[in-house]
Amino acid sequence: MAAHGKPKPAGPAGPPPPPPAEAKKSFMRRMFPFLLAANLFVGVYVLVRTYQKDSGKKDAAPTASTSSAATAEKPAEPIAAPRKVLPPIPEDEQRQLYKWMLEEKRKIKPQNAAEKKKLDEEKALLKEFIRAGSLPSL
Repeated sequence: MAAHGKPKPAGPAGPPPPPPAEAKKSFMRRMFPFLLAANLFVGVYVLVRTYQKDSGKKDAAPTASTSSAATAEKPAEPIAAPRKVLPPIPEDEQRQLYKWMLEEKRKIKPQNAAEKKKLDEEKALLKEFIRAGSLPSL
């Protein structure tokens, strides 16, 4: 026997020590916190980058309009987009449209007296338009 240290047992060797608890966890249980943190950082990065681009555009637009407003010395008015002018609808098609609207109004079943009164007024107006010699322009 050795002079120093513990004496070795003479019997069979015991079972090997169990692996650490961390190694027993599945792959996803170990990787989930990392993936969650990475996803969070990517989301914040995209959000901040988008916010910086938007604020850069907003800052550039007012400076240009203020310099032009200062030279013109009157407030800038928004420019309205030109409206597309459509050809007028022929009276025959308008009458057909009013007749169709009247048919649809007749299909509606009112829930109470106020709704029935409103529906009757709308139907009377449509009947006037259909019977009239000239129709209002749409």
